[in-house]
Amino acid sequence: MTQPIEVLEVGPRDGLQNEADIISTADKLALIEAMIGYGAKRLEVASFVHPGRVPQMADAEAVIAGLPDREDVQYIGLTLNKRGIMRALATREGGSENEKGRGIDQAGCVIVASDTFGQKNQGQTIAEGIAETRDMLRFAKSEGLSAQVTISAAFGCPFEGKVKSETVLAIAEELAAEDPAEIALADTIGVGVPAQVTELFGRLGELLAGRIPMRCHFHDTRGTGIANAWAAYGAGVRTFDASLGGLGGCPFAPRATGNIATEDLVYMMDNSDVDTNIDLEAAIAANRAFAEVLGRELPSRVTRAA
Repeated sequence: MTQPIEVLEVGPRDGLQNEADIISTADKLALIEAMIGYGAKRLEVASFVHPGRVPQMADAEAVIAGLPDREDVQYIGLTLNKRGIMRALATREGGSENEKGRGIDQAGCVIVASDTFGQKNQGQTIAEGIAETRDMLRFAKSEGLSAQVTISAAFGCPFEGKVKSETVLAIAEELAAEDPAEIALADTIGVGVPAQVTELFGRLGELLAGRIPMRCHFHDTRGTGIANAWAAYGAGVRTFDASLGGLGGCPFAPRATGNIATEDLVYMMDNSDVDTNIDLEAAIAANRAFAEVLGRELPSRVTRAA
């Protein structure tokens, strides 16, 4: 129980996508610099979605063009369809839409474990999502771009309610055949509890048999996010999505609140003798600096307590 973990900082994308006021490109880049400064080595920096649906991500290419060229840092762009993969590829060095910087290192593909939510989020049923995600993974691989998959709403749907474990595992089995870089389960609306997390990630681990790494993504809508993260660690997960300050939410999931806070996750792990490679004091300082940009205190409990 003392193996180190990797923190995937999703603040620049999931943390900001639901903000009502548009955050400037310069402020986003300053935030990313601060995150790298406190030790984040993997960051989800943008999503390739229609700006009319998620206006906060309209400057995706501009943000990516301004990213620090750090060989020790991996930049991830969220993609919902093949067009998103094409935009991700275009950001890479020499791409037609971006003539500077190295661009995106990895595409994050998303499939929703619910027909209703999938249709609202990206216009796809589960079956359509599996077919589209297979094509995305194959296309990315053929173009030399790493790609991973997140199964969203894996613990519950805001429209259909409970999501069966068998549904989630069947999706994972279909997509594991395409050999993605990792498979994540996301509690998009924050309904999961530790017992569910232990059961579902335990079964996913058995299914993947160590061939494909697991990752977890928890929203803290009902206050169970950090407990769920600890349960995921016990179930063998070693990569954790988190967002500075606990920012986040989904435009298509009513009342879903933010992700687990990077500071809260790091505090729990550090004090459990689990290495995170994140400087907690620097993360708290970054939280307070970005709170000035937003004009309000961020939700992270650890920063408020500090």
